[in-house]
Amino acid sequence: MREHLPPEIRKPTSHPRSSTMAVTAKNTPHTQSLARQLSTENTSNSPVVQDLRRQVANATVLYLNYKHYHWQTFGPHFRDLHKLFDDLGKEVLETVDPLAERVRMIGQDPPAHPLELLDLAGVTAAAPHSTMREMIEEADRNLLVVIKEIRQAVKTADQHDDPGTVDLLSRLVQIHEKHEWWARDILRTGDGLCDTDRPSDQ
Repeated sequence: MREHLPPEIRKPTSHPRSSTMAVTAKNTPHTQSLARQLSTENTSNSPVVQDLRRQVANATVLYLNYKHYHWQTFGPHFRDLHKLFDDLGKEVLETVDPLAERVRMIGQDPPAHPLELLDLAGVTAAAPHSTMREMIEEADRNLLVVIKEIRQAVKTADQHDDPGTVDLLSRLVQIHEKHEWWARDILRTGDGLCDTDRPSDQ
């Protein structure tokens, strides 16, 4: 059947992309060299990787803390604080994925196991049976830890010529700075803030 086709159809023609592919193949060694230059952080003991992994852990623990506070809220400001803690949790949860994906872009693995997250985190897990004031004080202490760590991590990433990580962390630290401002203001005014334990449901 092929022999009955017109010559121009039977004859294989070079695809316009073939020359492009050839150029790409010739550039492979250079591309590999460039990739190595961009992946100098691709070691588990890289300070940048360690900082990013730590912030994945911090954000995860903070999220769980905020949900704990959200569920345990009580007192005259129940409605406002109940919603506030839920909003804080949602905003922090949205930071976990960009941090974890940044670790993967570099070539390492983000922490995922609960025990590993707790071990890596610089923040503390929420204490049980706290008053509303104690919950907010705990949240504020943890936020100050995260802010301090991220600011230092930005400096480290900049020293390692990693503008992508600098940009990511610079944006994320502003979220925690805003949350700390809110917590600090609530503690400063303290109007109607319960200093007693949560009443028993029984």
